Amino acid sequence: MKTLIMALAASTALTGPTLAGTLELEKDVLTFGFIKLTDMAPLAVAYEQGFFDDEGLFVTLEAQANWKVLLDGVISGTLDGAHMLAGQPLAATIGYGTEAHIVTPFSMDLNGNGITLSNEVWEMMKPNLPTDADGNIAHPISASYLKPVIEDFNAKGKPFNMGMVFPVSTHNYELRYWLAAGGINPGYYSPENVTGQIGAEAFLSVTPPPQMPATLEAGTISGYCVGEPWNQQAVFKGIGVPVITDYELWKNNPEKVFGITAEFAEENPNTTLAVVKALIRAAQWLDESENANRPEAVEILSRPEYVGADYEVIANSMTGTFEYEKSDKRDVPDFNVFFRYNATYPFYSDAVWYLTQMRRWGQIAEPKPDSWYDEVARSVYKPEIYLEAAKMLVDEGLASPGDFPWDSDGYKAPTPAEDIIDGIPFDGKTPNAYIDSLPIGLKSGQTVVGSAIQG
Repeated sequence: MKTLIMALAASTALTGPTLAGTLELEKDVLTFGFIKLTDMAPLAVAYEQGFFDDEGLFVTLEAQANWKVLLDGVISGTLDGAHMLAGQPLAATIGYGTEAHIVTPFSMDLNGNGITLSNEVWEMMKPNLPTDADGNIAHPISASYLKPVIEDFNAKGKPFNMGMVFPVSTHNYELRYWLAAGGINPGYYSPENVTGQIGAEAFLSVTPPPQMPATLEAGTISGYCVGEPWNQQAVFKGIGVPVITDYELWKNNPEKVFGITAEFAEENPNTTLAVVKALIRAAQWLDESENANRPEAVEILSRPEYVGADYEVIANSMTGTFEYEKSDKRDVPDFNVFFRYNATYPFYSDAVWYLTQMRRWGQIAEPKPDSWYDEVARSVYKPEIYLEAAKMLVDEGLASPGDFPWDSDGYKAPTPAEDIIDGIPFDGKTPNAYIDSLPIGLKSGQTVVGSAIQG
């Protein structure tokens, strides 16, 4: 079988159509990993729509058991690249957990996550929630309404447990952000205690995304933060209620990235460009004509080799809506964004936000100057590769010049207060000032020693 695959790959390289033309690929047989989430869509679309083929690339896509297995695969070379949590390349590069220099030349999407609570917790919260003029629950829902529930659990001698997908995942930081914005301490990390539960009022632990609904149903956790389709799955199964999307938490927040080792990028520059070109085209396809291709994308993702959830479950969020309680379906056209708003450009400011959250909760144990955040961001996020690939697509007539931020310095304009649930603006150029502005979390000069914050 391996001989057959290699023969087919050679045939593709020799006879397959290539729009790349001038790109002489250093490596044309590639294996990419992914986790079964809808935001892996650019990889599936690039494969199914022939965009990888157009670049002379013979690609195999392989689902991975969890985020650690996926990261280890990229580091070892078993995988040439992967759909990654944005925090993974950053954490690996600074040596938090597994140490390796991982880079990203392509951001995969904006938004796409939600926070779901069990039916039990929802019924305890619901009577106290405000309603809008039509009698529907008003959104966004603050975590402050969860505080009495946690107090009730504590009075009964029960810890309040919640799930997130990985210690350096967007989901961990978003869940922590939501809880902290509502006055609930989600706990700290220290070099000696990596549970993230030091001083916690809500106890967060890791559960792989596809296992979230079953873990909630079993009662092991009372809520979770995860990407789709696993929030909508809870609605369809009748076991939980999504209470907030990350779009409501932070409008158009960055999500996954495409990660490769720095060594791969250095040894295979043309191949890297070809991959980025194919992924940009996939992202364009996903968002073009006001999401007109989303039903086809949902059909692709519902296949067992990709996400493997029912079409209706994936479509519930992927096609521009989001269902909270059963029958409370609302229009959220930007719940999944793959190309609009420069979604695919790897902004340094996105990297800085993740680093600020790592510092806020003690994963970065010691204070760092603002210059450190910028240096790490530049070592991991590679907009220069992205723009080179984009220019080639424009030259080939496959993209419009107006779709790319050619003159960007790599930093987005500061996120205004009204776009974030706690009303605290974010400016990637002043990370320490931002960290100090957050009510719950480590401040400049503070460290976690034992179970106490010092400084």
